[in-house]
Amino acid sequence: MNEPFFVRRISLLVSLLMLTVGSALSLRAGEQPACWPRFHGPQGTNLSPETGLLRSWPEGGPRQLWTAQGLGDGFATAAISGERVYTAGNLNNQTVITALDINGQILWQVPNGGAWTGSQPGSRGTPTIEGDRLYHESPLGDVVCLDAASGRKIWGLNILETFGAENITWALAESLLIDGDCVICSPGGPQTAVVALDKRTGQIAWKSPSVAGDRAGYASPTRIVHGGLRMILTMTSRHAIGVNTDTGELLWQFQHVTPWDENILSPLFHDSHVFISTGHRVGSVMLKLTVQDGKVAVQEVWRSQDLDNHHGGTILLDGYLYGSLWSSGWACLHWQTGKTMYRERGVGKGSLTYADGMLYTLGENGQMGLVAATPQAHTLASRFRLPAGGQGPAWAHPVICAGRMYLRHGNFLYAYDVRQSAR
Repeated sequence: MNEPFFVRRISLLVSLLMLTVGSALSLRAGEQPACWPRFHGPQGTNLSPETGLLRSWPEGGPRQLWTAQGLGDGFATAAISGERVYTAGNLNNQTVITALDINGQILWQVPNGGAWTGSQPGSRGTPTIEGDRLYHESPLGDVVCLDAASGRKIWGLNILETFGAENITWALAESLLIDGDCVICSPGGPQTAVVALDKRTGQIAWKSPSVAGDRAGYASPTRIVHGGLRMILTMTSRHAIGVNTDTGELLWQFQHVTPWDENILSPLFHDSHVFISTGHRVGSVMLKLTVQDGKVAVQEVWRSQDLDNHHGGTILLDGYLYGSLWSSGWACLHWQTGKTMYRERGVGKGSLTYADGMLYTLGENGQMGLVAATPQAHTLASRFRLPAGGQGPAWAHPVICAGRMYLRHGNFLYAYDVRQSAR
């Protein structure tokens, strides 16, 4: 059978359930929108190279292009590749991956295992697109490879069952990383911390040692090169770690114990240093990695409780860190010293992305803000509230791609025109 019986082809009748607001941006012949094929973009930095974007918005927000509904509840954000938009959510007690066209029409929906129905129910990980394939991990550990055009299943396995691991308190949340021929994922547990699967077949390429039996963290793995070593960086439940990308060897570990084992943010690497941050007033730590004769030494450089990011992401821009506070508000720290540049309320606790000199800050309360990316102050140039309808906190990170802003809230995905030419 070429396609699973549960591949959901959306007919004209279902398409009529889509809410289209205004007219969608039209693409010129042969034009492809900029690519945001995975969580936090092509390089995982959450920095968009786009220019020519609005510096302020009209009252009520930029022009809304469309609203897509029927995506299911969840916190996965949008991945964009070519003229397709992908996300995931809970539908009918399943984790369901959805593909939409660039105008917000659903093309297909495919389940990836059962749904997470515990605390804060819904999807977590964002689909990862490479070429003609899509990779996704469900909150229950189901890793799947699909044909991105049709949703046809190519391979799949459950990493918790395969590697003898238990799920974590709020369920697995990582977005998968593609490194060469491998898919990188983090089951945690007594057997391993991080594993590499052959992206073509799902076969195990390597698995790292366990880190003191730690369960998985909630962070998405990132890839770096330092001192001639290729590494995967991620968080387990109680450690920041670095793993050899080619062999799975555990190169370094740094204990980072947090309330309820909430290591959620991906480690952020720059210039031999690694930044980690945790909410609940635990705060941030800067580490220095020194490589000698293939061995890695870890040294703590500074700590700060002025930036205790929960799960909204932290970005590094021109030597400064920007992110949300656990309780409420936003902070900026100097990368090298940890000096606090500001702490301001803004739109309240939330997530962010960056493009064209501006921070796009989405409060978990549904307030969307536009802020100049400067260490001098956190000044809102504009703000608006997301449309009513989405349930639960607005935790999905905003995305800027091809002149559009994509915002996910629960069952809904909204697209806005943020080009200067749209004024």
